[in-house]
Amino acid sequence: MSLPLENFFKQVDALSEPFIDRLRKAVAIPSISAEDERRPDVFKMGDFLASELEAVGAQVEKRYLGKQPHKEHLDLPPVIVARYGHDKSKRTISVYGHYDVQPAQKEDGWATEPFELSIDENGRMYGRGSTDDKGPVLGWLNVIEAHRKANIDFPVNLLMCFEGMEEYGSEGLDEFVREESQKYFAGTDAVCISDNYWLGTEKPCLTYGIRGCNYYSVCISGPGQDLHSGVFGGSTQEPMTDLVRVLGSLVDTHGAIEIPGLMDLVAPLSDEEIATYSGISYSMNNLYESLGSTTAVFDNEQQTLMARQALSCQWRYPSLSIHGIEGAFSAPGAKTVIPAKVIGKFSIRTVPDMQPDDVDELVFKFVKEEFAKLGSKNTLEVSLQHSGKWWVANPKHWNYNAASRAAEHVWGVKPDLTREGGRFTSILSISG
Repeated sequence: MSLPLENFFKQVDALSEPFIDRLRKAVAIPSISAEDERRPDVFKMGDFLASELEAVGAQVEKRYLGKQPHKEHLDLPPVIVARYGHDKSKRTISVYGHYDVQPAQKEDGWATEPFELSIDENGRMYGRGSTDDKGPVLGWLNVIEAHRKANIDFPVNLLMCFEGMEEYGSEGLDEFVREESQKYFAGTDAVCISDNYWLGTEKPCLTYGIRGCNYYSVCISGPGQDLHSGVFGGSTQEPMTDLVRVLGSLVDTHGAIEIPGLMDLVAPLSDEEIATYSGISYSMNNLYESLGSTTAVFDNEQQTLMARQALSCQWRYPSLSIHGIEGAFSAPGAKTVIPAKVIGKFSIRTVPDMQPDDVDELVFKFVKEEFAKLGSKNTLEVSLQHSGKWWVANPKHWNYNAASRAAEHVWGVKPDLTREGGRFTSILSISG
């Protein structure tokens, strides 16, 4: 190992406690973008991140995106952009991450308080955002700080882009990236996303493909107001009954999507691609551990990797998931209400070569046909909430070669090349 690298790793070890404390402060901020009442905390997390970036010497800007679509009483949190280095002789890497998180409550199944960083006897850290995505975002700050304190020249120029709405569909980010593609992001040589996963605990992974996501709402309404089932049960056509039947028609027990023509949009699987799965470090026990059960669709690794639904990730084939119902009674106990209007939510994770508009057309047609089969007098509305296209890169590109060498140097093993299920096409598109 060269002397600069040795000094760098020594500095990382020396700064481990401040690095963990930085993460602890970040985890403590409940920056939940999907909850209106937590929007001030999302802004608080953005301010914290901007301050920490400035402290390590980055040039920081907060780019405000205006009001949130369909929720005009809410401001979108800023995109935090930061520059570190302006050396024209070096390559420029654009880095993406997000500082918002998913909701979390201890009663959801957490063994520890979700917004308090906990560390077990093996050094594992638990806390909402410690993995997705506050920990990885702060990792970039830690790398900069370790270089500075070790007096080692940073090897590249960094353009950092951290958003606060990723867990709510990245609202506002598409427009921001398009507007800044030839401005702030001009000169970008490659993009690095710090928001992906390992398949297990043995080998690091480099992501070369990301699935898209089309997210839909199905609204069924009928009565003018909620009704009492003891009075009106059996005398009115109930929206909830219709909705359950429509949602149940979308996908079967084994995960097969029932929408005609959808699988025809998927690119054929090549022999070369099939061969890439054979060397992946992954077992069914990895999946069972993530699920907390043995309720996997497939019983072997190859099929599971091509259609994997652990940790919201999937590889080669599309999937359809039903996420929730608005308007339905969901609190503990019994309530005999007939809801007047219910809204079901589902998404389709898309893969090459599925075009979002083609998927929408098939979905709308199928949902309307299934509702028509019911012969219901209720009213149906089906709509797209948001969508993002899939992305695939060339894993033999120089940036993947560099990342592979770095991962092997640190972990002592070559990383696996994988695909993921998240959606970051906005920021990725600037790399060309």
